[in-house]
Amino acid sequence: MQLTVNLNDYENFQQALDMNDYVETLEVIVPRGIHVTGPITLRSNLTITFEKAAILRFSDDPTLYKPIWTRWEGIECYAMHPLLYAADAENITIQGYGIIDGAGQAWWDKFRQIEEEDRTLPREQYELDLAALNPDYKTRTGGGGRPSTQFLRPPLVQFWKCSNITLKDFMLENSPFWTLHLVYSSEILIDGMVFRNPADAINTDAMDIDSSKNVHIKNCLLDVGDDGVTLKSGSGEDGLKIGIPTENVTVNNCTILASHGGIAIGSETAAGIKNVFVKNCTFDGTRRGVRLKSRRTRGGTIENIQLDNLQMDSCWCPITLEMYFAPGVLPEEEATVLSMDAQPVTAATPHIKDVKITNIEATNVRASAAFIVGLPEAPIENVEIENFNWSLASEVDLLPAEYAEETGGRFHDGDRGIKTINVNNLNINGEDIN
Repeated sequence: MQLTVNLNDYENFQQALDMNDYVETLEVIVPRGIHVTGPITLRSNLTITFEKAAILRFSDDPTLYKPIWTRWEGIECYAMHPLLYAADAENITIQGYGIIDGAGQAWWDKFRQIEEEDRTLPREQYELDLAALNPDYKTRTGGGGRPSTQFLRPPLVQFWKCSNITLKDFMLENSPFWTLHLVYSSEILIDGMVFRNPADAINTDAMDIDSSKNVHIKNCLLDVGDDGVTLKSGSGEDGLKIGIPTENVTVNNCTILASHGGIAIGSETAAGIKNVFVKNCTFDGTRRGVRLKSRRTRGGTIENIQLDNLQMDSCWCPITLEMYFAPGVLPEEEATVLSMDAQPVTAATPHIKDVKITNIEATNVRASAAFIVGLPEAPIENVEIENFNWSLASEVDLLPAEYAEETGGRFHDGDRGIKTINVNNLNINGEDIN
């Protein structure tokens, strides 16, 4: 049985879903206007259709988003319930020209306060509740999200172990944390979507494809406060144990504006990321256009990455492949994780290999053209960059050359060209560099 319902006929969105559990296929129409809601859990065989000017806006009260088992910055743990969530579901379509608004300002303000206080431990009751469920929280490494505080902000939308998902034409904006998070999911189409968060909204990646496969992204606009199209596969021992790679991802005809990394692979790389094909994309004002990143302790191999026909303007650095990604490194790890000396090769040693980047036009480069730095014990291998044309910005728009990297300039000597360290078999515009 198929049923179509209008959200205005129900007290809230979750009621519209739950009251129709008996139907095989359900479509919910979200009419124009602002619809305020708390957390929502989706079901299988569901279509959500937004009318033009329809806005689904989430409450910014952290106490509403109760602990749920998930993956947060690459490690499975308890964290806050995603705002819009589906688990073990299939055949879900969200479409139309509406907006899903995460009301992120209050979340960002709370996180800024944590940073200003340099707080590293939980304090609020909702943080203490998570700490009680995550006994190892004090030693959690991460990116820039300060996981030891247990202020584990929710993503705006998360699909957990789902399949056959279509997301088309609507906008996701003002996310508390990562905007769209696909975990252990497959057969995904993302088409014609807009992702918009302020440039200074910390950790607000546009989309995180995390240990997922067969994902197709096209015709999207990304303008966010962290990375853009982001591929991950778990971090360190936890990610190695789970062992689910991200693979078979295509990206075509997308535009990326403000973003730390336009096409960003890593830094959570434990189970590997492979078979990624990017074509016909534009980057305007993006910090780093192509950004592959990992570090010691993260593990995994990034391989078979192909990018073609990329137009870039006013990027800090068009191409970065780096194995010294520093944010979130614990003080006690710095001596080994960020050491320039060779370390023992273990399962937690990351690798990057077999990368082909062709036909890049990069104008008004603000820092340097490329930054390709591997580990002495695990050099980056087999990189081909063909038909790469770049030019610097005017003097007034230039930034320090070390803005190409994330390690405080430890590898940079001010060169605005192509910086390479610990790379085997690198060819740029027909010239063998290493």
